[in-house]
Amino acid sequence: MPINQPSGQIKLTNVSLVKLKKGKKRFEIACYQNTVQDYRKGVEKDLDEVLQIHQIFLNVSKGLVASKDDLNKCFGTTDTDAIIKEIITRGEIQLSEKERQLMLNKINNEMLTIISAKCINPKSKKRYPPTMIHKALVELKFSVVVNKAAKLQALEAIKLLISKQIIPIVRAKMKIKVSVDKNKGTEAIEKLSLLIKPTELDDSELSWTCTGLIDPVVYREIVTLCNGRGTLQVLDMAVIDEGK
Repeated sequence: MPINQPSGQIKLTNVSLVKLKKGKKRFEIACYQNTVQDYRKGVEKDLDEVLQIHQIFLNVSKGLVASKDDLNKCFGTTDTDAIIKEIITRGEIQLSEKERQLMLNKINNEMLTIISAKCINPKSKKRYPPTMIHKALVELKFSVVVNKAAKLQALEAIKLLISKQIIPIVRAKMKIKVSVDKNKGTEAIEKLSLLIKPTELDDSELSWTCTGLIDPVVYREIVTLCNGRGTLQVLDMAVIDEGK
């Protein structure tokens, strides 16, 4: 049923709507700006800090509140908090144009910082400043989107930059240390030795310990090879000076 509010009594200002379609109905909640993302990341845990009003709507602007019958039919429960949490987690955030631009700028800056930290010029062995990376991505028509994490978009952008090479760029090497029990991982050691460029090596009767550089794309494979057979330490996420 609609909420009849005298004009000026309650106004939802700076509102961000989160919408979720469920069981052929669209449900909405009214949140404060920026708090939804904080809640999704686990930074904010208090619903009262996220919600402008602790209710579930069919239409926020019209004040049309979802009935218990609607909630039970579509969500299988009338537990308001449980439903709100599902809407916040899975719903689509409707941003104003200003909010959207601010969010895009924030994600873009985070993405450029990640790329700058993870990549180098293979000739100079130096990182590119974010401004130069930005220019290259503009030339490649790479567009940042709001609904995807900056890290994921950074990895996509890195693949594009490396494949197109409009600036000379590669992923910086990672420096790791692995130690494998020879009784458990003889075959694993053979594979690891092909993936790691060693800077230090200790090959004893019982164990094989190697400190060295790897291409980040093989990191997951190395994790799998070490699992249950030894230990893996990341010493440096992005080595700039390979002599260090």
